[in-house]
Amino acid sequence: MKNHSNLKTLGELKDSGYNVTSVKQELRRNLITKIKAQEDFCPDVKGFDNTVIPQLENAVLAGQDIILLGERGQAKSRLIRNMVALLDENIPTISGCDINDNPFDPICLSCKEKLREFGNETVIKWLSKEERYSEKLATPDISVSDLIGEIDPIKVAEGRYLSDELTIHYGLIPRTNRGIFCINELPDLSERIQVSLFNLMQERDIQIKGHKILLPLDVLIVASANPEDYTNRGRIITPLKDRYGAQIRTHYPKIISEEIAIMEQEHTKFTDTSETVITPYYMKEIIAEFTALARRSSDINQQSGVSLRVSIANFETILGAAFKRSFTQKGKVSPRISDLPNIASSTIGKFELETVEENQEHRIVEDLTKAAILNIFSGYFKINDFSELIKQFEEGMEIMTGADLPSSHYVNSVANISTLQQHLDVLNCSSEPCEIASAVEFILEGLHLNKLINKDYTGRYASSLE
Repeated sequence: MKNHSNLKTLGELKDSGYNVTSVKQELRRNLITKIKAQEDFCPDVKGFDNTVIPQLENAVLAGQDIILLGERGQAKSRLIRNMVALLDENIPTISGCDINDNPFDPICLSCKEKLREFGNETVIKWLSKEERYSEKLATPDISVSDLIGEIDPIKVAEGRYLSDELTIHYGLIPRTNRGIFCINELPDLSERIQVSLFNLMQERDIQIKGHKILLPLDVLIVASANPEDYTNRGRIITPLKDRYGAQIRTHYPKIISEEIAIMEQEHTKFTDTSETVITPYYMKEIIAEFTALARRSSDINQQSGVSLRVSIANFETILGAAFKRSFTQKGKVSPRISDLPNIASSTIGKFELETVEENQEHRIVEDLTKAAILNIFSGYFKINDFSELIKQFEEGMEIMTGADLPSSHYVNSVANISTLQQHLDVLNCSSEPCEIASAVEFILEGLHLNKLINKDYTGRYASSLE
């Protein structure tokens, strides 16, 4: 699309041949262009390519207002914010207008008066796509005036009459005219406030304090909701639900690789950590598998969900634990099995338990961690592969592990174990001492969880006892 943003007056805009379209037409047109060019308008959202994204595209092509329904941490807000990418880079509005009026067909009294006074010399300004998006988290203290508008007592004190339309201070939704407005956690909006949205959703107009004004707003209304609120407590009133054209269900990643991709994309990054810490893929798999198991655990309330933030925070935790080890050890470092107890601090509090018992959270985290390690270990190895290694343990071999032990300790251990190198090769383990240390701990813990060798509280692995 041709750039018109250098135009300064209404007359110049008319002469340029610029056409104003509705926001839904604009979103639809730009989405069609992206689909034909095979471009993804949500490149930073993983795992929805064959589920949520096609439904969202259908809703935009149909010109529908949208509810995104899903548990916590399912990228609902991210999806909505990505819709901004479908807006034009900038659009013209009458300068000084509170509600981003269309210069060719203004709807507010102030802009109509400007056009009568200045005609083609009316000054216009250009709004960026980012300025055309706003959102509000639904909370019990939200009022109609916050969303729709209110009489401004300062304007009345300045001498205007209450009956004067210019005494109105517009709320968030009118100020997002010709843009996208999002209400997060819609069920938390009180029923009285939900009723105030009826006209906006259907007739596309608003009423403020009995003023006989018609503001045919041009807004795409999008909302997010948790299904626990939406279906169980039923706090979105039926007439409002009926006015949304599309209800789209989001979900958690369906496969481990998608969860890992999100972890890698979303975790907090620090240059010094990235340069120092090498994270083996199986350690990422363990973190992702931990969350996947939590989403199926009968100990955890699945209606409230187990957020993607659990995986992200736990990944950050093991990176931090490994990086801390670099303060006392030379060279690079890798997360180890012995670092995993640290994830309790980044997990507890992120899910709701079915029952409340003392110290239950720590037990659940420990059990899930063991199950995750065992599942990932079983994906790489068969128990029969370790007969020679088990024999060496039976002959009296012992190996000490721990988060504070240097990587060289594990390298020396490998040198004394004739068959261990072939198992490291299965894990694509490089010659970096830190990766060897991580792989050795993973293998030993897998054998221990399969009850083939013992481990005491100090981290010492030895032969399985009779």
